[in-house]
Amino acid sequence: MPRSIRLAAFSVVVLLALAGCAPSQAPTTSTPTGEEVSAALQPFYDQQLQWESCGASLQCTTADAPLDWDNPQAESIELALVRQVAQGGDRLGSLLVNPGGPGSSGYDFVKDSLDFATSERLQSRYDIVGFDPRGVGSSSAVDCYDDPAEMDTYLYELPTQQPGSDAGIEETRASMASFGQACLEHTGPLLEHIDTVSAARDLDLLRAVLGDEKLNYLGYSYGTLLGATYAELYPGHTGRLVFDGAVDPATSEFDVSATQAQGFESAMRSYLDDCLTSNECPFHGTVDEGMQTIADLLTSLDASPLRHSDGRELGGSTMFTAIVLPLYNTASWPLLNDLFAEVLTGETDTAFMLADSYNGRSADGTYLNNQTEAFISINCLDYESNPTNDQIREQAAEMAVLAPVFGPRMSYGTGCAGWPFPAERERGPIAAAGSSDILVVGTTNDPATPYVWAENMAGQLENGHLVTYNGEGHTAYNKSNSCVQDAVEDYFIDGTVPEADPNC
Repeated sequence: MPRSIRLAAFSVVVLLALAGCAPSQAPTTSTPTGEEVSAALQPFYDQQLQWESCGASLQCTTADAPLDWDNPQAESIELALVRQVAQGGDRLGSLLVNPGGPGSSGYDFVKDSLDFATSERLQSRYDIVGFDPRGVGSSSAVDCYDDPAEMDTYLYELPTQQPGSDAGIEETRASMASFGQACLEHTGPLLEHIDTVSAARDLDLLRAVLGDEKLNYLGYSYGTLLGATYAELYPGHTGRLVFDGAVDPATSEFDVSATQAQGFESAMRSYLDDCLTSNECPFHGTVDEGMQTIADLLTSLDASPLRHSDGRELGGSTMFTAIVLPLYNTASWPLLNDLFAEVLTGETDTAFMLADSYNGRSADGTYLNNQTEAFISINCLDYESNPTNDQIREQAAEMAVLAPVFGPRMSYGTGCAGWPFPAERERGPIAAAGSSDILVVGTTNDPATPYVWAENMAGQLENGHLVTYNGEGHTAYNKSNSCVQDAVEDYFIDGTVPEADPNC
């Protein structure tokens, strides 16, 4: 899967404040379900979590999980959890939340942005639990570089060869292989075991040690694939599951890139259509003329990059990263006005602010988290991809037809060529036969996880139910309208399943 899918994660939630009242007499020791599993797994399923206060209304802990689920008696890893216990009466259990990625921190998502992740209505009835999947953040995590300058080189260095040429493709392959070896050197055996199937097995372990007979789960973006994988593995343990901004489990790596390129291009056209009605808009004329201006600007930056104050150069690739980030939410569209106004006059501050935010890079040059390392490492175990040079060029030509402006920016990747371990997961539809009802929420002009993926996932799931939000932006629950809000929360609270798509 191309790096751009990580835009499915919430990049701006750190701007949102945490709110909530402190719970009264919150339990500090968990009571596991006590269910019987294999002798090798029993110690993991029987562990009692010891919760400690970690600010305001929150408690934090870690759980032990097998490094290798096929050999659980070997090494173990740690999974980081944070929760706010149910704030009202009639507690319904735990609600585990995953923000997407792969590589985004569910621990930070709940700890820093609880009211963005869920509403007060859900917080009243559920313990809201954030967790970092294996390989991510505060859990046993992937690490690839000691020196942040090495990550700067990997993410921002301009290519020396023509993209699409044999030399350019080999340069990209060599960069990926070198990155993979660095991750193996710094991460060790964990790097082989951070696939989504292993993470889904961790979810069942967390369910049991939290004391829940059934898993209640809210997954955004990539979190929908994690949740669907869980439902396929453990259909009898599914409680109330909601997947918002679905990833189609059967979609190939190339189709992911092609559909996303079309999605981002559609969102950009919507931005331009809105922008051109304002006096603050840096574009003039028609939407088509605006798209052509953007295409010409990206080409110009490839030929003549702009130097930033810290010495980094703004080429077309980094500019593309900066462009797509604000497309996730209409509230961020004004940042695009600033971005284009500056770059069209030779300035780079907003461009690097946005690209750095996407990459998790702080102003002092250090990296706030391991989201890039985890994103690539997990995807390389989930997607088998090592195309030939001719296939790469054929796909690029197709992308240019499907998305003339953004398609070329998402082309010429070499997949996971040279990665230390082969892909573990076969792509295909997930039916989760025998599961509980599952709500799948899709936004009609979602750029990162296009609506067709939600339609596909809801159709594949034996008990899937589509909830459509007609609008812009990535994901819809707790950020769109009362129709979506009520559909999701009535299901979580009362188990009410819409008789038909409410078409919100």
